[in-house]
Amino acid sequence: MSEKQGVTVAFVISLVGGLIIFAFSLVNLVWFGSNAPSWGGFGDYWSGMMNGYHDFMGNYASSTGFFTAVSIVSFVCGVIVVFSSLVLRMHPREHLLWGIVIVVFSAISFIGMGGYFVGAGFGIIGGALSLTYKHS
Repeated sequence: MSEKQGVTVAFVISLVGGLIIFAFSLVNLVWFGSNAPSWGGFGDYWSGMMNGYHDFMGNYASSTGFFTAVSIVSFVCGVIVVFSSLVLRMHPREHLLWGIVIVVFSAISFIGMGGYFVGAGFGIIGGALSLTYKHS
């Protein structure tokens, strides 16, 4: 079995996790970046307890600005996880380095919900598999 075949499972799981993080953070970035209403009582559409002077972030910041920034962090993490999984596939001897990068940035993506936590979970599992890979 060649070395590239040994890291294939870690590569596939990490890549799927990174793509999920990337896709969902891109959707969130477009949604909150376009200043779209956030339904569910926080926006102007449904007036309620959180409307008016008692917004989500008070008078300090708008909730769409906060969620846009969080989505940017998650988007960058998704790009780094996808890139790291591709480099892991191309350079399997450096599996420890790229496994650490995948685990760290998958964990950081939890800030922006990490692809609704599924993508971050896949990234952490794939990175952990890369860390535990043994050369034959």
